[in-house]
Amino acid sequence: MNKSDLVEILTEQLKTLSRKEVDLIVDTVFDKMTESLSKGDRIEIRGFGSFEVRTRQARQGRNPKSGEKVFVTTRRVPFFKVGKELKERINGGPEAEGAEPKQKVSGE
Repeated sequence: MNKSDLVEILTEQLKTLSRKEVDLIVDTVFDKMTESLSKGDRIEIRGFGSFEVRTRQARQGRNPKSGEKVFVTTRRVPFFKVGKELKERINGGPEAEGAEPKQKVSGE
């Protein structure tokens, strides 16, 4: 799914809003998330997951094309950690639609 797919789905579900209004809402949400992460804040969406910025230390790297050694500076990268509920739904756990809870087998 990409952004335009998301806007399309929301436009179909929110009949009172135009596509342009839904597009503005989606843009605003993503802009605020980006702004928050760039400040170093953490974003947590219950049942989905959390976003945070992690710092990768400077290191000696290598150009894969030439094999030449290069220095990679310290940088900040966005990181997503999936929430328990989303992980269970993806893996067919108890939260998955129509799935029965898994039973623990003795000896596990």
